[in-house]
Amino acid sequence: MHFTSEQRLDDGVLEHEFTLGEIPGILWTPASASASVPAPLILLGHPPLGLRKMYPRLVARARHSAADGFATATIELPGSGDRPRWPAAEQARADLRRAMKAGEPVSDEIVDALILPLVERAVPEWQAALDALLSLPEIGGPVGYSGGVISIGIRLAVVEPRISAGVLFAGSFVPRSMFEEARQATIPLHVLLQWDDEGNDRQAALDLFDAFGSKEKSLHANMGGHTGVPQFAGDTAAQFFTRHLK
Repeated sequence: MHFTSEQRLDDGVLEHEFTLGEIPGILWTPASASASVPAPLILLGHPPLGLRKMYPRLVARARHSAADGFATATIELPGSGDRPRWPAAEQARADLRRAMKAGEPVSDEIVDALILPLVERAVPEWQAALDALLSLPEIGGPVGYSGGVISIGIRLAVVEPRISAGVLFAGSFVPRSMFEEARQATIPLHVLLQWDDEGNDRQAALDLFDAFGSKEKSLHANMGGHTGVPQFAGDTAAQFFTRHLK
């Protein structure tokens, strides 16, 4: 991990930009974090739109988490932002847009092509980032994962034992094979569902929640579309992490 810049935000949160090989990322640490008082960590997932575009939302989440004593970090997803283009993913996104514009059902083939290769590439990168982050003296466990592409969160919940709790957003397409993986997830989960999400199959989201193998799981459904997540939903997720990571 190579730090490329550092700035202190006006609320005292320290923001570090870094690279991990070719992968850009950002780490935010609360003012209270130190080698003697390491902060628990939340990994901030996000859709594959690029860190620059997602930055306002990510830094808002980071500041909210820092107020509760958490460090947060995120990395650029494969094929996004300034990372090399990924022709197969771009073709899958084009096929998805074409189907949705035509009012056609989104086929399993399109969903698999869009999501499964992203999960296969992104999850090992998140694990490598976690290796580097937990080597920093001001960062400690336990670790949570929040938001982003839900299939990435599912895979991390299953294969990464250092992640102790997850907040997942049921707002993206999920390949059928991920339902079987969901049954293997055992960590506490807090799942957010926008009831009127125009781009999400509500019944599939409910079926996915039912599939999770976690003994402790909660589903928080709110009226509204994909971008209409109410402020209090974030507060509830923060309370969830405070219970499980502190």
